Amino acid sequence: QVQVVESGGGLVQPGGSLRLSCAASGSILSIYTMGWYRQAPGKQRELVAHITSGGDTKYADSVKGRFTISRDNAKNTVYLQMNSLKPEDTAVFFCNRLNYPLWQWGQGTQVSVSI
Repeated sequence: QVQVVESGGGLVQPGGSLRLSCAASGSILSIYTMGWYRQAPGKQRELVAHITSGGDTKYADSVKGRFTISRDNAKNTVYLQMNSLKPEDTAVFFCNRLNYPLWQWGQGTQVSVSI
């Protein structure tokens, strides 16, 4: 069974940066299109970025130009570099494969953007 573990969240001021990591056991991430998702309080989970096995990336309009998704196949890890953070980026961030069937969701990592 695939298990993903997200880390790197925290509390930052507006304009700050964070780098999230997604590590997995039980599967090789490099063969999958991987996504970073987020869920803000009272809202549905949304996809914010994804990266294909070939390295092509796509972003939600709300994060385009500020977030960068990448992967290190040697470390079996996917990253999300988040710059110019805004209060509306506050959410729990998760990673998962993009296509169904999704793996079991991890605990996520909390990102809070506040003065």
